[in-house]
Amino acid sequence: MDELLKATDQLVASLEPCSFAEPVTHVYNPLSYARQPHEEYVRRFASQPKRVLFLGMNPGPWGMAQTGVPFGEISLVRDWMGIECPVEKPPVENPKRPIEGFACTKSEVSGKRLWGYFAEKYPKAADFFAEHYVVNYCPLVWMEASGKNRTPDKLPAQEMKPVHESCDHYLAEHLRLLQPQVLVGVGAFAETCLARVAKQVDYQYQTIGRILHPSPASPAANRGWAEKAAEQLADLGI
Repeated sequence: MDELLKATDQLVASLEPCSFAEPVTHVYNPLSYARQPHEEYVRRFASQPKRVLFLGMNPGPWGMAQTGVPFGEISLVRDWMGIECPVEKPPVENPKRPIEGFACTKSEVSGKRLWGYFAEKYPKAADFFAEHYVVNYCPLVWMEASGKNRTPDKLPAQEMKPVHESCDHYLAEHLRLLQPQVLVGVGAFAETCLARVAKQVDYQYQTIGRILHPSPASPAANRGWAEKAAEQLADLGI
């Protein structure tokens, strides 16, 4: 896990010089200002190889942006994972998207669905993390002045090139160190990243697939996400 935390530090440092044009006005990196809870997550749950790695895209404003934990719905990070640590402020905060850490009262729907599903199957978080792990491909949150979120696929390719290079290396380190056999993208974007990076790592995995992203922006996810995800996981042998 020390190697994963070293990879985290390298990722934060490599993303620091990146710049983004309007309409992006604010960029948050919770791996920096929410380092304490993120490090606790890594130290508790990434201490051994995993059978399954779930990959998300980037933080949501009320999840990982607040807690430093992927899909980090506060109630589940605190009450199921047992993680609650101080969270600092980003260097330039958007008043429409304040960082309140574990005091934030808003719910991250994607995280509530994803972690809620896992918590239902595994009442003890340690039992889930014995064979599974969840990480986000990119730690950055991009926002417009209005507070509107912008996802990585909506940003210009030239701006994203250095981001992809850094995040590919970060994901490659997770594959190298955790040696997962089943790689699951949470959404199509994440599956594409897994397929690309897995070719760069010298180890044998069994399969790559994806589950429906739990975002409320997806009409399909709002019609029985858990049932659809369960079917897709079963197809992957999970």
